[in-house]
Amino acid sequence: MQKYPIPFEIYKKAFNNVIKKQENGDSYLLNLTFKNPIKINFSLEEIFLKSSALYKLYFRNEESEFTLFSPEIFINVIRDRIFTYPIKGTLATTTPNAKETLLNDEKERAEHLTVVDLLSNDLNIVCSDVKVNKFCFIDKIKTNSGELLQMVSEIEGKIKPGMAHRLGDILFNILPAGSICGAPKRKTLEIIEETELDDRGYYTRVFGIYDGKNLKSSVMVRFIESKGSNCFYRSGGGITVYSDIERKYNGMIDKIYVPN
Repeated sequence: MQKYPIPFEIYKKAFNNVIKKQENGDSYLLNLTFKNPIKINFSLEEIFLKSSALYKLYFRNEESEFTLFSPEIFINVIRDRIFTYPIKGTLATTTPNAKETLLNDEKERAEHLTVVDLLSNDLNIVCSDVKVNKFCFIDKIKTNSGELLQMVSEIEGKIKPGMAHRLGDILFNILPAGSICGAPKRKTLEIIEETELDDRGYYTRVFGIYDGKNLKSSVMVRFIESKGSNCFYRSGGGITVYSDIERKYNGMIDKIYVPN
């Protein structure tokens, strides 16, 4: 895969707009994403078949063709309980002492804590007894260009009696996924719409499998789409007023990968 990420100056303009809005108090976490051109030597269907991921999907119709291989769970509904696993904080293992560096990075942990708080609040809409079972544990992903570490937490809640067997209401009460928009949701979505260069389309929506009782679902990230003869990889990351622009720009590029 050859990467042709958007120029730093374009990223900088969008980043600075987000920071300005955050300094005004309009948002305190925003997931900024871009459509980055790539060149690949496999079809999207071949990439789908050859890649390995927690969740993956290939889709094609007359208007769209895309594949994705997402490491991020949206919600898992198991009997009367909902589990979600927010991811915020990513670092290449080539960084010296990568695990300790990521876990001890105050800015990354602040972002992670924010999204954990956001998703806990989302679950509180449809659940009682919401709790964080595990906070800031590390997952490792093997990619075509090396390994990445991700900071993950596990949140659990018990579905409220009035919401039992109402999966559609549960989903629509907590969509869109907090980890790929930010907080507060409504205002942050407005800032995303005015700042990002392209409509996201299917990117950052959710998909999954429902067997009539239990649901397993994922956020549609790590996303490659084809437009005519061109291919694009959509990627990004969370921004707060404390974020370092160069690290965030490089993090966006690091997320352009195919998992092995």
